[in-house]
Amino acid sequence: MSQTLPLPPPGFEALSREEQIDYVQSLWDHIAAQPDKVPVPDWHHQILAERLAQYDASPDEGKTWEQFEEELAGDAGSLE
Repeated sequence: MSQTLPLPPPGFEALSREEQIDYVQSLWDHIAAQPDKVPVPDWHHQILAERLAQYDASPDEGKTWEQFEEELAGDAGSLE
């Protein structure tokens, strides 16, 4: 980062916790609005390459997104 900014920014501590979360979400939404400008670390690319290689080696061992969602929904019921 080229300049040092105060952390937290002025006025942040005066916000309620919910307002602080909204503020941070707004910042992220602003950044994510231009995904081509969000840097992707090399280690992310490395992990993706490894996982794609694992899938290519054993494509039947994985789960579809739908299967994962079903399992996740089932697990959520057990947390209540």
